[in-house]
Amino acid sequence: MDGDRFIVQTVDFFTPIVDDPYQYGQIAAANSLSDIYAMGGTPLFALNIVGFPINELPKSILSDILQGGADKAAEAGISIVGGHSVDDHEPKYGLVVTGEVEKNKLVRNNGAQAGDVLILTKPLGTGIISTAIKKEKASEEQINAVVESMSALNKAAADAMNGLDIHAATDVTGFGLLGHLREMCLASDVSAEINFTNLEFLNGVRDLAEAGVVPGGTKLNLDFIKEDVNFDESLSDVEQLLVADAQTSGGLLIAMPEKSVPDYINNMDPDYFFKPIQIGMITNKTVYLISVN
Repeated sequence: MDGDRFIVQTVDFFTPIVDDPYQYGQIAAANSLSDIYAMGGTPLFALNIVGFPINELPKSILSDILQGGADKAAEAGISIVGGHSVDDHEPKYGLVVTGEVEKNKLVRNNGAQAGDVLILTKPLGTGIISTAIKKEKASEEQINAVVESMSALNKAAADAMNGLDIHAATDVTGFGLLGHLREMCLASDVSAEINFTNLEFLNGVRDLAEAGVVPGGTKLNLDFIKEDVNFDESLSDVEQLLVADAQTSGGLLIAMPEKSVPDYINNMDPDYFFKPIQIGMITNKTVYLISVN
């Protein structure tokens, strides 16, 4: 745009992952907004993308989905100004989001540097619990926790970056923590080390995974990433799957100098549901893009 302003745009949509249509709308909207926040941007407005079996399901369900999206957009400080819908056998919902960012605040995923600390701003495990919901194996406590996590905007995590020396960031979604970290490492020509014991997972995720409740996307993620990741021999097959879990509306993964970490954590909204955690470091490029110890 004029001066040093950039327009940033993103689009995302998916099929229902929870039973409540309003919650589904909120989660889909939060997920769609996430890339704007990962780039250090400010959302301006959004458009709906809707697929819905209008002759098979009550219109009230569609209204609830759209209301969830509208309310989440309002929480982000923007309006949904239009959109497009099609008659579709399977419901689908998401947003096209337009945002802006000043040149000196633009955050990319290709600037990570050796010595940077890796910060993660949401717990992992949404893919596994979402699968447990579909299989009716998730407890009410787990459902509430995963909905809280997936519907939480990454706005607080992005706002905390303001004024700090941030080298790279990405949101963690379908490719999982390892997949998105791989992209960052490739783009930045570096490697990364993850401390497994530092990772935080939603309650009950390990038990579900050990019981075989693992989404296909998580298994595909692990298969895809294996050649680029060195897992410590102490880590079980289940623990490897946990790190590769396909996320929906996950947190931000941020690479920053160690000196910026205290300020970043202090800048976070104290009412945010999760305290950012340090999960590892960026290193000089080695044989493996990622090591998980």
